[in-house]
Amino acid sequence: MAIAIGLVGAGRRAAEVHAPAIAACPEARFAGVWARSPGATQALAERYGVPASGRFEDLLDHCEAVVFAVPPPVQPYLAEVAARQDKALLLERPVAGDLAGAERLAEAAERTVSQLALLWRYSATVRHFLTDAVPKTFPQGASGLVVTTAPPDPRPWRRGLSVLRGDLGPDLLDLLDAALGRVIGVHAHGQPTGWFGMMFEHEGGTYSEISMYTSPEPVRERAEIEVFGSGGVAAVDGVAAVGREAVDTMYREFTDTAEHRRRHELDAARGLHLQQVIEAVESDLLHRD
Repeated sequence: MAIAIGLVGAGRRAAEVHAPAIAACPEARFAGVWARSPGATQALAERYGVPASGRFEDLLDHCEAVVFAVPPPVQPYLAEVAARQDKALLLERPVAGDLAGAERLAEAAERTVSQLALLWRYSATVRHFLTDAVPKTFPQGASGLVVTTAPPDPRPWRRGLSVLRGDLGPDLLDLLDAALGRVIGVHAHGQPTGWFGMMFEHEGGTYSEISMYTSPEPVRERAEIEVFGSGGVAAVDGVAAVGREAVDTMYREFTDTAEHRRRHELDAARGLHLQQVIEAVESDLLHRD
């Protein structure tokens, strides 16, 4: 049975990632679109021949599952409304604009089933890295690197930190956490306007370091992790590993989660943990004496 999925949002992520994936998923029926901009909603809905809802509540009336492609500060409230109606949730990352919002969302999501759009984790290459390559190293530590172009931000002093909440930062933090164990300690240093580094302590006694740089000029995106141990080295390039195959896998798993009401390992609780790590990094950088 096809799961009726409603899409919330009509921006770049909604139009380029989610809408084509919903339309192409054999296990899904594209039930409609809602966004705050009526014009953008209508344009995206017409492209796929689906209803354009005038209100968020109208969309919920016609779907069993909801996909969110909205800014993090907006997502918790909308997801709470959908969770109260027992809709399955596919959430963007980070899940909220702040820790309080992430906590509210995670609590609300306990009423239903949820999944995160951490695209790296749905890649066959990344899954092989985690299940096969990393264990063979007998990991003791890891290093990571992210280089990306700084997005527009009205607060230049935060442009470097935007990578933590952008397309690469949450996925890299999640993968590092999955490879070495849950992050239990954070130390950050550097400048939030450009380059900064992070050191993490993981459960089990391993450690890792990540460098992130946001360039004011266009650069080739890089997002890489290397894991080191007595058994050797395992490496993965997150940018190269993710393509349409990962998106299709994510939607197959989401429709299965929605239909069978199974808990997915990448759920809202996982999103809360990642939010805690992100905010600990930001706090360490911005509130040092």
